[in-house]
Amino acid sequence: MPDPAVPDPAAPDRTVRPLLSASAVLGEGPDAAVPEHYGAPLREQRRLLRRRAVVDLGQLEVLELSGADARSWLTTISSQVLTGVPVDTGASLAVLSPQGRVEHLASAVVTGEESVLLVTDAGARAGLRRYLEMMRFAARVEITDRDDLRVLGALGPAGEVLAGSGLELPGPVAVWDDRWPHVAPGGVAYGPDPEDPSGAMLTVLDAVALEALPWQAEHLAGMSSWEALRIADHRARQAREVDERSIPHELDLLRTAVHTAKGCYRGQETVAKVMNLGQPPRRLVMLHVDGSQDVPVTPGGEVRLGGADGKVVGTVTSAALHADLGPIALAVVRRAVPLDAPLHLAVTLAGTGEDATTLWLDATQEPIVVSREHGQRPATAKL
Repeated sequence: MPDPAVPDPAAPDRTVRPLLSASAVLGEGPDAAVPEHYGAPLREQRRLLRRRAVVDLGQLEVLELSGADARSWLTTISSQVLTGVPVDTGASLAVLSPQGRVEHLASAVVTGEESVLLVTDAGARAGLRRYLEMMRFAARVEITDRDDLRVLGALGPAGEVLAGSGLELPGPVAVWDDRWPHVAPGGVAYGPDPEDPSGAMLTVLDAVALEALPWQAEHLAGMSSWEALRIADHRARQAREVDERSIPHELDLLRTAVHTAKGCYRGQETVAKVMNLGQPPRRLVMLHVDGSQDVPVTPGGEVRLGGADGKVVGTVTSAALHADLGPIALAVVRRAVPLDAPLHLAVTLAGTGEDATTLWLDATQEPIVVSREHGQRPATAKL
């Protein structure tokens, strides 16, 4: 078996180039291939909110499953039900470890009676494909990397958003919308809905046709805008919020990505046990950050309870500047942290290690995941 850490020389080149390079400032980490902004991030975010711009999500990766067993097989090995749903239906799904940890996340669109498109986060497709290949056995399924496709994000189908802009998009291959934060069939919400959900959608189109269009800055918003809306939507992302310890309950993934009433799937025992009897050990929270210091928050910073000298209770996973809410962030913190407690975030200004200069910012919580009320437990028989 090839080492997954070593690039396959026979693999196709997946060099991603921005749809528009002029004035583009590229992102970092998982979003390094696409623009963070085009010189006016808050103006771009306003255009996105008004449904007048799309976001280049070329770093996302697309996988196609086709064949007579594609939908039933994927239902069997994932946390979601795709059999019996209408064609063009969008859904979210997860693949869990035997211990119920989140291993893979994908946005799925049923594109035909025998075909499903999966959109994964940057760099996540190879791992998901290895798992699918391992589980295929005699199933009548073909698994294909679709590097000929590219993803746009918007607050509606991309073609509708750009209608009348002078830019005519090709017909979409698929449009993904799982109606977040609406609780999907078989789902369970682990906290309150976000106050004003954006209605973000993904549109999958032919890459060559998309890249040939005469893009202008007014057609596009950068990843900083997309991330700000995602954070305000309370929505976890694999490349940011998921780590080796994550279980779905901690990130509110049972809302849309886990069907709790389906048949057996890997990790189901942990999902049922925590949902019906326990509480997740950690919880996702949105933070409203003090912006008076004019210092950007970055993922990876410590979250402390009780001031700069207090106890470390979590880690910042995502951060952005929202056009209406100001500086906001997502963090994963310990369940025991009181929901109304003020928190403090570490921002490194200069240096590394012991020589680092750290600024502590105040933050207030907006709960995403809260303790689940199980009701009165049945009496235990006495022997």
